[in-house]
Amino acid sequence: MIARLQGTILEKMPPEILLDVAGVGYEIQLPMTSFYQLPDINESVSLFTHLIVREDAHLLFGFTERLERSLFRILIKANGVGPKLACTILSGMTAEQFVAAVMHEDITALVKMPGVGKKTAERLVVELKDKLNNLESIPAMGTLPSTALSNTDSSASILSPKVSAKDEAISALIALGYKRNQAETTVNKIASEDASSEQLIRDALKSMV
Repeated sequence: MIARLQGTILEKMPPEILLDVAGVGYEIQLPMTSFYQLPDINESVSLFTHLIVREDAHLLFGFTERLERSLFRILIKANGVGPKLACTILSGMTAEQFVAAVMHEDITALVKMPGVGKKTAERLVVELKDKLNNLESIPAMGTLPSTALSNTDSSASILSPKVSAKDEAISALIALGYKRNQAETTVNKIASEDASSEQLIRDALKSMV
């Protein structure tokens, strides 16, 4: 199991990055709540990671907080929840917000996530309520060294100048499970000329949740 990686960010295409670790490039997918905390391209970062091995692919997921990775691991063990849906949930909510929604049986908040219908939300509450009590033993601030992280909405986060911030934001939302029409409508509604792709994604997720 690859539990942690530290390296230099070569590319950022939300919700994925290409991380150079001693000359080896790792493609890593992150929930947007972690993606927002990444430094700029060519800067160093440390991530908690979780590797999923399939017959056709090895999928690597990254997190800036230990708590978020722990919740991801609990989510993917729930009936009907795969890694993509788990990332989508953690992109629309922080780990703390999701735990609160489950513990308070807030079905309304959960069904706002794409791919989470009422039955799935009710099942998550039933299956996870007891398991989430164990998260109390994991420090909520279990982050990797702050020197490796910096909040940024810089346009340097865009992988290529040929890709507009709007197009990148729309692609990220689609990758997270939102329908193209919904992603395009939401991004076009909130878009401003100077907004970066990360800011557009953040605002779009807030408006849809």
